[in-house]
Amino acid sequence: MSKEASRQKFVDEFPSLVQELRVVLEGYGMPKEAIEWYESSLNYNTPGGKLNRGLSVVDTYAILKGYESVDDMKDDEYKKVALLGWCIELLQAYFLVADDMMDKSITRRGQPCWYRVKNVNEIAINDAFMLEAAIYVLLKKHFRNDSYYVDLLELFHDVTFQTELGQLLDLITAPEDHVDLSKFSLSKHSFIVIFKTAYYSFYLPVALAMYAAGVNDSKDLKQAQDVLIPLGEYFQIQDDYLDCFGTPEQIGKIGTDIQDNKCSWIINKALELANEKQRKILDENYGRKDSKCEANCKAVFSELKIDIHYREYEEAVANELKDKISQVDESRGFKKEVLTAFLNKVYKRSK
Repeated sequence: MSKEASRQKFVDEFPSLVQELRVVLEGYGMPKEAIEWYESSLNYNTPGGKLNRGLSVVDTYAILKGYESVDDMKDDEYKKVALLGWCIELLQAYFLVADDMMDKSITRRGQPCWYRVKNVNEIAINDAFMLEAAIYVLLKKHFRNDSYYVDLLELFHDVTFQTELGQLLDLITAPEDHVDLSKFSLSKHSFIVIFKTAYYSFYLPVALAMYAAGVNDSKDLKQAQDVLIPLGEYFQIQDDYLDCFGTPEQIGKIGTDIQDNKCSWIINKALELANEKQRKILDENYGRKDSKCEANCKAVFSELKIDIHYREYEEAVANELKDKISQVDESRGFKKEVLTAFLNKVYKRSK
């Protein structure tokens, strides 16, 4: 099955989940206008984007079960695994609706942020809560009688809290309206990206697939985590690098991390290497909504050869991850192929 066909098969599952949630609201006696509002929120905020997290659940499950394609799954088997994938996409939607309000963002996935849609405004706060709550409604309906039901609940609760910890540290370290580079550090950046991105984007999809496939020994879960968490950190550092050094044609947007006062790997590496003069330039120019200030920061990054330091980091982390993967114990059913597939998607990506 082609990548496009696999994505479409996954997307085709979403309308039935929306209908299930609609029936739940009808059962509570919710009026039609409220049901239609919720349905609109679900459809506006969930299916867009690349769907990489949700699709990774399906792909990982197929590898663990030894299937050559997702087509090898029985219909009910596929639906159950795809539902877990959509639960991650609902979690992502919850995070993004809330994050856009916190950041006062304008657009998301090529359309206005949900809170900026006509008549939504602060109702988006409750809508975000309801996107998250949908996860547990669906899990209860479809997994309550499975032996790993509690594992799924704990996994979603733990990863949600971890992500919110990362978001908290990010918000108080790098508020967009107050620049203080003394709060920045590579260790703080590492904590932020591991907790804000790596757990829910890399570990969660694999762990969900592992539970569904019956490969749930604690040692296997740790083997997965030991590779996927640093891989998730590497992925975010790539994003930071591309935001600064990638072209709009390459990454599909204009990089804004410098003007937005982002606690990115680029600025933290520069702070680690900068002399007194360079540090002064960064203090005076970073996080300012001014193209000249941005250019001044990029000039310092160029002097410090940040791009070369990034490439050195990339090779070092890739070699370290390949070494960890080579040592994975497959005796209990876990497969190195799962981790290799993730690394191959990330290594030297350019968008």
